[in-house]
Parts: sequence; structure tokens; C-alpha cells
Amino acid sequence: QVQLVESGGGLVQARGSLRLSCTASGFTFSIYTMAWFRQAPGKEQEFVSSITYNGGKSDYADSVKGRFTISRDNAKNMVYLQMNSLKPEDTAVYYCAARRPVTSTLRKDYNYWGQGTQVSVSS
Repeated sequence: QVQLVESGGGLVQARGSLRLSCTASGFTFSIYTMAWFRQAPGKEQEFVSSITYNGGKSDYADSVKGRFTISRDNAKNMVYLQMNSLKPEDTAVYYCAARRPVTSTLRKDYNYWGQGTQVSVSS
């Protein structure tokens, strides 16, 4: 049974930091591209970041470039999103997703999804 479980969300002040984690099980994590998406209230879900199966390449949405860093640990079946210099507009539910073989910024291309973790940034 495939599972993606996000953790690490919470309430933080603007300019603060959070680190999201996603624990994967039920599939061969090390051959999957992993990504983070987010959905703010009243808005469509949007791509945040992705990382290739071996961590060799990562992509970021322009809105988070330079502030967020994605990483993975294939030995632990985990992917992370380090979020620095948070802004109120980063407030959203953050989702972990998996696909193979190649990376994509499109929601429709991802096969597996977590339930999401709430990130709230106060001004």
C-alpha cells in the first residue's frame, strides 16, 4: 500500500523558517521523482518544487526560488522542503507527491499523493 505522509507544518511568523518532511512507503522510493505542491485557500493547487530520483536535479517555482530547498534521503525514504524567509503568501496546505520516471511541474503527472500539512505564515 502506497503511503506518503507529510509532517512539519505549523504556524510561523513572516521571515521565519519551517522544514517539511514526507515519509514514503509501499513503493520503490529511490526510483521516483518527488515533488511538493501547495494549495492556498480559494486557489488552485500549484507546483512548488521537485527533485529527481537521485537528487541530481531540482526545480523550483519562481515564487519560492532562493528561499526554499528540496532534498531527499533515499536510505530513509524521505523528502524534505526547507522553507526560509517565509511570507504570508506561502500560507497553504503543502502536499508531497511522487512520479516516475522524469520530473514534471504538472499536478496531473503525479501518481501518488499525501494528505497534506498546513503551513500558516502570519504577518
